[in-house]
Amino acid sequence: MTDDRRFAEVSLRVNGELRPRSLDTRTTLLDALREHLGLTGSKKGCDLGQCGACTVLLDGRRVLSCLALAVALDGAEVTTVEGLGTAAEPHPLQAAFIEHDAFQCGYCTPGQLCSATALLDEFRAGDASAVTANVRARPPQLSDDEIRERMSGNICRCGAYPNIVAAVKAVAAKA
Repeated sequence: MTDDRRFAEVSLRVNGELRPRSLDTRTTLLDALREHLGLTGSKKGCDLGQCGACTVLLDGRRVLSCLALAVALDGAEVTTVEGLGTAAEPHPLQAAFIEHDAFQCGYCTPGQLCSATALLDEFRAGDASAVTANVRARPPQLSDDEIRERMSGNICRCGAYPNIVAAVKAVAAKA
């Protein structure tokens, strides 16, 4: 016997497309994306919110999708790595990650790309980080320390950090 109270109708706008689903109320955003919508770019690394492999953009802000319940996000705008660019026209960060060899195994790369996208938006908006020297004035460019601090929630077990920083810095310099 199924308890219908455990299911809820949820409408998420994912990568620009409205995707309504009936979901178990315990379903995380990560599982909704991967198992119910077939968007497997976001990875289940630790399932504890510690590694950042599941990072997506929720209404323009980065979130760890393994910690967010999908039913709490009804009506939200979600951008996954699949929504950043295409093979024919990659997002500037995707192109920079390739150019700077900013990945090895690639498992963390979708989360890194979503986090870096949010990082650039936050920097442009003047948001300070823990290492921002003057929180009242945005520095003219992102320093390596700023990038490392702002990306600190994303773990790369292969250790491609120097190349990730170089890729983010290259895109920030062009913006």
